[in-house]
Amino acid sequence: MSPIKSIPAATPPHPFEAYTHVVSPITTEDGGGFMISLPDLPGCIADGTTEAEAIANGRDAFAAVIAALIDLGREVPAPSFRADSLTAAEASGKFLTRVPKSVHAQLARRATAEGVSLNALVLTFIAEGLGRHQHA
Repeated sequence: MSPIKSIPAATPPHPFEAYTHVVSPITTEDGGGFMISLPDLPGCIADGTTEAEAIANGRDAFAAVIAALIDLGREVPAPSFRADSLTAAEASGKFLTRVPKSVHAQLARRATAEGVSLNALVLTFIAEGLGRHQHA
């Protein structure tokens, strides 16, 4: 049996936050909790009991994958998506987000009371928030 190789920590060329990461719930049948993956770094996945724990473990997995790539002399893939460089022409106009069930219920009740769709209500809230932010 060959000895275990120790790979030294490495400084990533791009920070963890620059990479798209996807946090998804894990079904109860598969153990529950949450999984995080970084599509730009194949094989870079982690999980945790909570979303916060999955993200913290994802940071550890990110550091390990970067160190391994550098140790092997391989190029570290650059992030393929950068929110700060996205133009209006490149934006699809669609995104999905998960919210706590209690927030979803509150939004649905408010949309019904206002006589609008849930999507229209959320769009209005986003537009109002962006307007306040731009005037601040």
